[in-house]
Amino acid sequence: MNSPRDRIWTIPNVMSFARLLGVPVFLWLLLVEHADGWAFVVLVLAGISDWLDGAVARATGQMSRLGELLDPLADRLYIAATVIGLAIRGIIPWWLVVVLAARDLMLLCLLPYLRRRGLVALRVTLVGKAATFCLLWGFPFLLLSTSTGSLGTWTAALGWAFATWGVGLYWWAGISYISIARSLDSGSPGRPAPVR
Repeated sequence: MNSPRDRIWTIPNVMSFARLLGVPVFLWLLLVEHADGWAFVVLVLAGISDWLDGAVARATGQMSRLGELLDPLADRLYIAATVIGLAIRGIIPWWLVVVLAARDLMLLCLLPYLRRRGLVALRVTLVGKAATFCLLWGFPFLLLSTSTGSLGTWTAALGWAFATWGVGLYWWAGISYISIARSLDSGSPGRPAPVR
C-alpha cells in the first residue's frame, strides 16, 4: 500500500503545478506585452499561493514528497524568472541577478555531498522561508515602481526594502545550509526536505 506521502494529486500539489504554469505567463506579460499590471497580478497570486499551499497541506495532512520538491522549485523558478525579466527591462541592475545566482550555484555544489549521504536536499529553515517571502513580495513592488508619480516612488521604496532584506536573508540561509550539511558527518539534522 502506498504511503500518503507518496500521493501526487493533492490540493497543495495542484496549487504548486498551477504556480509553475504561471512562470511563462508572467514572462510573456512582462517581456512581450509589457503588461506590468497583469504581470504584477501574476506575481502576487504566486506569492499568495506559495503561502496557501503550505497552509492547506498542514491543515489537511496532504503533505507529500512531491510537494516538498514542487514548492521550492516553483519559488526558485519565480525568483529566477522575475530577476532576469526585471533586469532585461532595466528595472533592477544585473548585479542583483548575479548575487542571487551565485548563492544558488553555491548550494548546487552541495548536491554531490548530499547525494553521497543519501539525501536529496536539506530541511527548509525559517531564515530560508523569510528570504523567499521577502523576495517574492519585493519583486512585485519593484515591478510597480515603473509607475509615474507617488505610486512609483512608494513602490520603489517598498520593493527595495523587501529585496534588500531578501538578498541578505537568502545568503544567510545559504551559508546556514552549508553549516548544516557539514554537520551531517557528526549527526542528522532531521528529516531532509528541499532547500529554499
